[in-house]
Amino acid sequence: MTPPSASPLPERSLTIAQARREWIDGERPAEPLAPRVEPWLVRSWQRCLAAGHRPQQRVSFDPVSAPRARQVAERNRALLLAARPVLDRLSRAIADTRYFAILTDADGIVVDVGALPSGSDAAARHARDIARIGVDLSERAVGTTAIGAALAEHESVWLHRGEHFFDDTSIYSCAGAPLFGPQGDCIGMLDLTGVQVVERPELRHLAASSARSIENALVQGHPCELLLQIGWPGSSVGADTEGLLCIDADGNVTGANAAARHMLHQPLGSRPALHCNDLFALPPQMLFDAARRGDPVLEVPLWSGLRVQARPRMPQRGAPAATAANPLPRLRDVESALIRKAVDDARGNVAQAARALGISRATVYRKLGRGHC
Repeated sequence: MTPPSASPLPERSLTIAQARREWIDGERPAEPLAPRVEPWLVRSWQRCLAAGHRPQQRVSFDPVSAPRARQVAERNRALLLAARPVLDRLSRAIADTRYFAILTDADGIVVDVGALPSGSDAAARHARDIARIGVDLSERAVGTTAIGAALAEHESVWLHRGEHFFDDTSIYSCAGAPLFGPQGDCIGMLDLTGVQVVERPELRHLAASSARSIENALVQGHPCELLLQIGWPGSSVGADTEGLLCIDADGNVTGANAAARHMLHQPLGSRPALHCNDLFALPPQMLFDAARRGDPVLEVPLWSGLRVQARPRMPQRGAPAATAANPLPRLRDVESALIRKAVDDARGNVAQAARALGISRATVYRKLGRGHC
């Protein structure tokens, strides 16, 4: 039996190399062959070529400016709060694989990272090149990666080595999944990357399921008068397939997770908002009454004739886009956390952290409330 850590078949690397010659170098085969790579990957390569890029160009993983980094941190506070527990769990799950997690915003800017592989070898240094808060890892900056592909295609992806457009990024293998907010818009992505590692395409599923966990946390923290958990009859409480709906005092759906949108086949949470009357064949007041009584389960008919199992509950008032027990952090707290992370990544080298963040060393000391040494 082949062990799980066995190297991928040589045909995989040959397939990628042949596809690159055909689609990037323009060497058309003498006779038609079966597609060698995913269509979305070819589209990404073609976008890179259309932008005037060539695979041999050097790639620099530069952070955005300090003002923009602050804007990104402020805009993504709710995402950071929802994602942190998931990143911690992911770091434990992949600890022995030398893969690590990266969270970006919708523009591909890194907003948080999980635990990085330890060591001072080349692989660890390459990991630190990209796993830094504020680095631009969008397709326009670093070419084809799981990050750019997930944000462009709005689906989970897997890339291995030479499937990246630039030669400089061909040392990476990565899985990625897009993140959708309560309004249904793409707000970022979750990436799992390794450097010169064994190919593990199963990480695509882990990235996608972890992304759904982050999305669910965002919906559960979305301000609303009624949070409705829905599932097909017989489904278990808290299942990954459970739909979540945020409903305001007038019965409008103001937010939803992907499961709810798929179950009800509606663009829930978009503008203009759908009303409960458009979804359920019962008065919305019945849902509010059931929540106030604390009813554990309510069977609700849909206009299609299907029935769903609903668990209505009343969120605590005054929770601003987060749970009342875990309110959103203040901007200066988020900023300080990002600076501390940069200092940790630089192994305590404040000058190096300041350069990575694009700020002065004095600013690092001031933001962290430390005196000069």
